[in-house]
Amino acid sequence: MGRVSKPSRASAIFVATAATLGAMTAYNIYRARKAEREHPPTGRFVTVDGVRLHYIESGKGPPVLLLHGNVVTAEDFQTSGVLDLLAARHRVIAFDRPGFGYSDRPHGSAWSARAQAELLRNALVILGVNRPVVLGHSWGAAVALALALNHPDAVRGLVLLSGYYYPTLRADVLLSSPAAIPIVGDLLRYTISPLLGRLMQPLLLKGMFAPLPVPASFAKGSTSNMSVRPGQIRAESQDGVAMIPGAVAMRHRYQELTMPVVIMAGAKDRVVNSKQPRRLHAQIPHSILRLVPGVGHMVHYAVPENVAEAIEEVGGLPTKLHNILQASASYTASAA
Repeated sequence: MGRVSKPSRASAIFVATAATLGAMTAYNIYRARKAEREHPPTGRFVTVDGVRLHYIESGKGPPVLLLHGNVVTAEDFQTSGVLDLLAARHRVIAFDRPGFGYSDRPHGSAWSARAQAELLRNALVILGVNRPVVLGHSWGAAVALALALNHPDAVRGLVLLSGYYYPTLRADVLLSSPAAIPIVGDLLRYTISPLLGRLMQPLLLKGMFAPLPVPASFAKGSTSNMSVRPGQIRAESQDGVAMIPGAVAMRHRYQELTMPVVIMAGAKDRVVNSKQPRRLHAQIPHSILRLVPGVGHMVHYAVPENVAEAIEEVGGLPTKLHNILQASASYTASAA
């Protein structure tokens, strides 16, 4: 008497679960729309191969392309001060990479570093940008390398900040991979992932900037809300999963680079081991390595002036780098 049948109980659990997931989805969509209202696009749009890309452009002069890392957007270079420093002497273009900020990331593509590099190269052609100096930070460094390796004539020089160049075991890849799985990832991104992302974000940002504190300018920016939108979570998780295969694909090719290269990293980087930039420097004999003491992964916030100087160094082919390249050419000629 009054006993609830098993099918009825199962139906009730199913309905309650569906209602909870529906409520979470609605809430996360609302939060994403709210974040976009509070932080509308500040740049321009260009459609390339059917993909709509958002970019920030400033200044006049020799071109510079800025490629941001994971979690953040093109706005990161404004917040750090790097973009304004460069815009005094250069035409500076900073893209939201596919899926980040206000750039599209269509389904059906792996969006590897190489795929992103191809898309951005075509975007530069449309915008009339010829042979820029390319700066890539963190994941953006992989895109910069892919662009330089596959289209060396399209890149005047490289500045690589806090990049990941060689495959290693990474716990963050395992943590980010579920949200990249088709169907399952869609469910997570619209329900649990944004909530977990907000909870974990303070620890994540602390690790990115450590041992320095998170700057007030960054804390007040758009990252905290824009990075936990379902669409951007997809981009972040897919980039995380693609990080190791990307390093595997390029690690034996770095010595092919002939353009000027400056490698910068924080000596106290907790995201990418400082052995990585040293190893890359050894593989690219003509490169210049600068390890900044007491600084972590977000080196462009700690020393934006030094980053801007590296751009000038690469773009102008300064005496030191010129001598290195000359010596390398002479050695090659004598060996032949």
